[in-house]
Amino acid sequence: MAKKRKAGDGTLRLRKDGRWEGRVVVGYGEDGRPVTKNVTAKSKTECQKKLEDLKTECGIVTGKASPGMPFGEWIDLWFRTWSAPTLRVTTQSSYRQRIYNHIIPAIGAIPLNKLKKSDLQIFYADLKKNGRLIRTENYGPGLSDRMVRSCHATCRSALQKAVEEGLIGSNPAIGCRLPPKKTAEMKVLTHEEMRRFLIQAKEDNFYAIAVTELATGMRRGELCALRWEDLNFRTGELHVCRQAIYIDGKTQISAPKTKSGDRMLILPPAVLNVLREQKENTDSEWIFPSPVSEGMPCNPQSIYGKMKKVLKRAQCKNVRFHDLRHTFATTALEHGMDIKTLSMIIGHVSSATTVDIYSHITTGMQRAAAEKIGRSFGGSEAFREEEKPAEEIPGEQQKTAETAPFQPYKGKIRKSGTGGINEINDHLFEGRYTPTNAYGKRESHNVYAKTREECETLLAKMIEEVKAKIREDKARLKAEADGAESAPQ
Repeated sequence: MAKKRKAGDGTLRLRKDGRWEGRVVVGYGEDGRPVTKNVTAKSKTECQKKLEDLKTECGIVTGKASPGMPFGEWIDLWFRTWSAPTLRVTTQSSYRQRIYNHIIPAIGAIPLNKLKKSDLQIFYADLKKNGRLIRTENYGPGLSDRMVRSCHATCRSALQKAVEEGLIGSNPAIGCRLPPKKTAEMKVLTHEEMRRFLIQAKEDNFYAIAVTELATGMRRGELCALRWEDLNFRTGELHVCRQAIYIDGKTQISAPKTKSGDRMLILPPAVLNVLREQKENTDSEWIFPSPVSEGMPCNPQSIYGKMKKVLKRAQCKNVRFHDLRHTFATTALEHGMDIKTLSMIIGHVSSATTVDIYSHITTGMQRAAAEKIGRSFGGSEAFREEEKPAEEIPGEQQKTAETAPFQPYKGKIRKSGTGGINEINDHLFEGRYTPTNAYGKRESHNVYAKTREECETLLAKMIEEVKAKIREDKARLKAEADGAESAPQ
């Protein structure tokens, strides 16, 4: 049996033409697949030498691992050889950011077999104090507890692999003191906030996304990656089978986050009606197309920014997009949906995950059920909930009940036929004009600019061109119709 080469050493093989070929993995593409380079030679010895030269040229240290190698070279080797091939594209990006921006610059020069627990402890403390590289004016000089823990997890995994390879005797990352693990606070919109949110979303051209999210609880990337072919208007079935991710400055499509993320949902009739109207106003294959990149779905980051603006105008609490998912789940449980069904709808790996996340809700449901059972058994006044008189309602609630109906924020009212301006983000404005064409169908035309003033100019010019085109089409159709009538029968 041929001797098995170590991972990362590359491969040697004798080709049919009699030459030897050496091939080695030099990195990984954005899709997670390995990128290789090769060399050829007349003899195996010459090919082996060329392969080693190629690995040196590409900065590959695989196959030359030793206890005294710099930790930076080892963690680079570990990431490219053992870690990256098993990770999703977005996770790979996170690992690269931690390894090459924080870990290697700080402790990469320390020899692998000389790296101590104290070195790691000092590194983590410095990350917490002065580790942030960007946006320090907004978030301060230190990294978050979660980022520090993530850097530790990466170091620990790389060092554990070094132990398994026999390069070091023990893992110095074990036993380090870390910042406490914190779970992001779950915030959900109240029924009144949801009502105001949807009213404002309709005003801000965000209604279809908002309604679909609150009715399904999809992940942001899943929502952006929906195609019309995924939706059956007759049965209401919606197939969630991909997600959109924003990486390296562009939107990409990838597989769902988990295997259970590939699922079939049933949309309520009201949501189907909203999406029917959405389809009439777009000719894209995507249900929620990008307003700036033709043929692409909307950017997951851009809809987050738009949601924040709608929330602020609707006078709702400041929540993450993922909290809309929590809002859906909470509402579903409050209306009697069982955990198993909810777990399937939101794409959790198991029902245990759903129970763990929403245990506070299910506990309240169990308590309410216990009280109802107690009242049915007791049958006495002692088990009945007494209603508070109106004067005992807290002042803030009383004030809320008496306030006037919510009025959405409205921009400047434009004259009919002048189109509309929509601020997509801080540096991009969209001008849209949606007339009825010569064939009796509504069609959208868009322009984009960095400032509102520039967008107004481009929009006015575009409207004149579109109106002229419609007049020409109408005149042509009329001439064709007149010609057909005057033609001999």
